[in-house]
Amino acid sequence: MASMARRVTVVAFPRFQALDVFGPVEVFTAADRIAGGGEYAVELVAARAGAVETSSGIRVLPDRATRAVRLRSLDTLIVAGGDGVRAALEDRSLLGWIGRAAPRARRVCSVCTGAFLLAEAGLLDGRRATTHWASCELLAARYPEVAVEPIPIFVRDGNVATSAGVTAGIDLALALVEEDLGPELAREVARWLVLFLKRPGGQAQFSGALDGPVASRPSLRALQDWIPGHLDEDLSVAVLAERAAMSPRNFARAFRRELGATPGAYVERLRVEAARSRLESGDSPLGAVAAACGFGTAETFRRAFQRHVGASPSRYRERFRPALAAG
Repeated sequence: MASMARRVTVVAFPRFQALDVFGPVEVFTAADRIAGGGEYAVELVAARAGAVETSSGIRVLPDRATRAVRLRSLDTLIVAGGDGVRAALEDRSLLGWIGRAAPRARRVCSVCTGAFLLAEAGLLDGRRATTHWASCELLAARYPEVAVEPIPIFVRDGNVATSAGVTAGIDLALALVEEDLGPELAREVARWLVLFLKRPGGQAQFSGALDGPVASRPSLRALQDWIPGHLDEDLSVAVLAERAAMSPRNFARAFRRELGATPGAYVERLRVEAARSRLESGDSPLGAVAAACGFGTAETFRRAFQRHVGASPSRYRERFRPALAAG
């Protein structure tokens, strides 16, 4: 192996999430293989010598204990997450090593709740960061100096990158490979790993259609099932209220009480989600996408999309088009 290979050191601990580790590991090892070797040297380390049990009960033998890691040549430091994070936060030896190793690395990353370990080590103070959507509120509450962003699948702030839950670590690793070896090789890795899309970091962690409560009132629950298939139609409060057999005033109140959003905001979110899907999977003109998803004008579409996704429709499509072409 070439002496100039980038050393990727992945940190595990008891009850770590296996995919947090092996997702990124597979990306870097596949990139090294496709590039012909000598690009990456990947190692798994833990605070103590011996096998480490994952959250799924499988035992893994790390390459070495953290005390035996050579910090001088460290390139990329990745900290996993998992059920064992709570106990790991009390492991002063592990946290101390992360704090010493991070300044020696070219870049520091976390996957899922590994962000808590970076934050506890003081590495996220004054930075933007993310973690698994279910833990974003806790991360923000526990570490008020961290600007937690709950939507993106990964966030990069300087040389520190944090990713959302589990498989988002694969997306982050692909972005790092693209930075090191270029977009063509990163897309080849994505194809080799049979990934449907190579997602940009700004993409939301999960579908808006899966987020939020389900109405308890049967008429509203039926309306929730009906709306996604009729996004190109008139979905004004008056129309929706009539379909739910309610007065507009009572409908608007009940809808917001049960679903946590106004009817207009709820519909707009689903329309943006539908537009994202079309932008990812086809080449229809933006005007056609806007019309198919129920946006009255292209400008209305652009503003709504920018507000929810953090990128314009055209920019979002640009990020996905290479992945489509490579498939």
